[in-house]
Amino acid sequence: MKKIIIQIALLFTGFSALAGTPKNAVTDKVKLDTATFATGCFWCTEAKFQQLKGVKKVVSGFSGGTVANPTYKQVCTGTTGHAEACNIVYDPKEISYDDLLAAFFVAHDPTQLNRQGNDVGTQYRSAIFYHNAAQKQKADYYIGKLNAEKAYKSNIVTLVTPYKVFYKAEDYHQDYFNQNKGSNPYCKYVIQPELEKFRKVFKNKLKS
Repeated sequence: MKKIIIQIALLFTGFSALAGTPKNAVTDKVKLDTATFATGCFWCTEAKFQQLKGVKKVVSGFSGGTVANPTYKQVCTGTTGHAEACNIVYDPKEISYDDLLAAFFVAHDPTQLNRQGNDVGTQYRSAIFYHNAAQKQKADYYIGKLNAEKAYKSNIVTLVTPYKVFYKAEDYHQDYFNQNKGSNPYCKYVIQPELEKFRKVFKNKLKS
């Protein structure tokens, strides 16, 4: 894991300097952007990305499938084509898309096909839903470099696919970890340990 983190840090630092979000634009108006990621259970994804400075809002939902307005129960069957995903609304002046991609590759194991740990099914697949050509370019670049440098024991299986539609999950899924960490065993035994590791890696990019 330590090797993976070092590899990711080096790659993302280099490419950010070359092709990161421009920072020389002068504007008083805050213009937010959106990244859409699937890293397995969206409760975990949401809890991690909420920690990052510059992330203004994280919405849990479903993307990548064919069923309109699916319920959580439907998605759990694995028959809707949707992945559990999060829309991550961020301020590019505070955090770049490159930084979010770095967090994406640390937040889960992108070499596991259609699963994360004990969560199994296409709804738990690793995916980047890109909103524009620049996001696609960066996602493809990092996946190629991480594979070429064998940062992981196996090749990355993350799907890089265009963003088409995102369906917000039911209200009780929103801010799930913060609302349920004292009562839900999944929060205590699965999300909490992963969140602690994530916070250590990104300790310099966390909200106060």
